[in-house]
Amino acid sequence: MEACRRGRPLVVAGADRLDVPVRWVHAIELTDVAQLLRGGELVLSTGIALPDDERLLAAYITELAGIGVAGLAVELGRRYAGSLPPALITAARQAGLPLIAFEHEVAFIEITEAVHARIIDAQLDELRVSERLHEMFTELSVAGASAEEVVRQAAALAGRPVILADLSHRVLAFSPGGGDPGQLLSGFAARSRSVRLSGRTAYDEASGWLVTPVGARGEDWGRVILVCSVPPSPTDTVLIERAATTLALGRLLTRHRESLERQAHRTLISGIISQAHADPAEAAVRSRALGVPVDGRQLIAMVLRLRDRMASGPGGPRGMGPGGPRGMGPGGPRGMGPGGLLGMPAHARVLDLADAAAAACRAERIPSLVGTLDDDRAGAMLSLGPRVEPDDVLTRLATRIMDRAGVDPDLLVIGVGATAGSIRDVRRSFLEASQVADVAASRLDSAAAPFYRLPDLRLRGLLHLLRDDPRLQTFVERELGALLAADSALIDALAAYLAAGGNKAEAAKASHLARPTFYERLRRIERILGTDLSSAESRTSLHVALLALNASRASEQDRVSLARSEGANDTR
Repeated sequence: MEACRRGRPLVVAGADRLDVPVRWVHAIELTDVAQLLRGGELVLSTGIALPDDERLLAAYITELAGIGVAGLAVELGRRYAGSLPPALITAARQAGLPLIAFEHEVAFIEITEAVHARIIDAQLDELRVSERLHEMFTELSVAGASAEEVVRQAAALAGRPVILADLSHRVLAFSPGGGDPGQLLSGFAARSRSVRLSGRTAYDEASGWLVTPVGARGEDWGRVILVCSVPPSPTDTVLIERAATTLALGRLLTRHRESLERQAHRTLISGIISQAHADPAEAAVRSRALGVPVDGRQLIAMVLRLRDRMASGPGGPRGMGPGGPRGMGPGGPRGMGPGGLLGMPAHARVLDLADAAAAACRAERIPSLVGTLDDDRAGAMLSLGPRVEPDDVLTRLATRIMDRAGVDPDLLVIGVGATAGSIRDVRRSFLEASQVADVAASRLDSAAAPFYRLPDLRLRGLLHLLRDDPRLQTFVERELGALLAADSALIDALAAYLAAGGNKAEAAKASHLARPTFYERLRRIERILGTDLSSAESRTSLHVALLALNASRASEQDRVSLARSEGANDTR
């Protein structure tokens, strides 16, 4: 700067630290400066107050360095003629503090005015940029811009790539900002997992990423990444944080709008299932009011739930053991842990399934009612045209739901009921779809299908159809009655043995029992039932009886749930 050049500055110490930022310039003629400075200042002095004692000079330099000043500039002529004291220079070198000697007299006021003007101009520029970013992202929020649009605008403003990823390190949206998309996204998940952040917004030098979380109400759901080739500026930080705020707000607004729609749909679906509407025409009117036509349409019920990986273990697919109905233990679905899948509570999981199904229906342009049924299942009533092929639509829809649900496809089960020609028959379709989903969720012996209908369940489906037949009930009692009266733990042992195909060692391991203990239970079962478990025919008969028992219990649970639902409607 011209104001400095006129003083012919000479760097006598700390030349390797001249790149330290200067926050402010301060002229001071005191040695006791600790309480007057905050760090980052360039201190100007004539030296008239500096002591003669070399130890005090060293202490003065040490104090300045301890405060974190950017440097010390001393004008020669008033206190020191020709050069600065060697003790002062030595102390500055040892402390790593830039020390500058002005060989000619210079007006400190000119230096402070020039530097402060530059600092204030830079701050004003940052404020202007911040205001412009604020206006831009506010407009995007008000306009309800998509995540893709927010990311694209952020990349355009930054002139660099911007990526939005979820907490599973999957890319939700990105804009290359002039970069190579292939190089940008290659091995993204591995690189993203390697980034360790020290704060909410932080720069990871190894990856060259400026990262900030996206979320609201204390729950983060993603991260925004600005790809930088050099350390980011304060403007970059403001931009990426504003983008994250806009994305979080957009998701909140979308989910609020979705939640109101889901509530309306859930209420109508519950009324259809529980037959709360005295006249089916009332349900049809309400459905049409929600934008879902029902006259002359193919109405198909669809139920979504998460597969219980432990359901085919001891106790059978519907939880005949200590876990209770549907394999539910004290911490939720067995095999999913206290917080459910990925640590999410059950209700939140089902809400996400309903949101994913609704989004998929919109993408496929399928009029539908979509809502939660309980803490295990979400349901949808699809309204298809009279000449539409349902299986083609269901396959595409199931694929979209799998993509949007954000869970392992093997964990998500979709049950589909029979096609109904009127809203009066939709209740039966829902009950069938729900039972199909529950039975399919317990099947771990085959690869997951996009969706299941009753015929897909083969023997389980047949037994489900015959579950109320007195002849089947008599068969179950004849095969298992004595065992049911004796000890429920023996039912668990028998189910594990049959599920293992008669392999005792494997069944004992699945039951978490010592082999001698498990083998003794099998011998008790043989005595009680008067049968030989080594006989393939006996095992087949008992297995069918167990499946029929599970189907009967499932039906009973559905009737209880329906009765409770109807009671709640009566109370309202």
